Amino acid sequence: MFPLDTLTLRARAHLAELRRHLREDDGYTTETVVVTALLAILALTVVGIIIAKVTAKANGIDLG
Repeated sequence: MFPLDTLTLRARAHLAELRRHLREDDGYTTETVVVTALLAILALTVVGIIIAKVTAKANGIDLG
């Protein structure tokens, strides 16, 4: 085999491997977005609960 033929075969094999790898990761971005959105909602809920409890406690302090 000529060096150019070898190079062509290796390039095609590499491109096929890249295509296969890209097909395997199709849902990763969507999954990441959904998990990130759920974590953000959870964090906002926790912050809201903490703020409500701190505000209630502060309003319950008798200053007189």
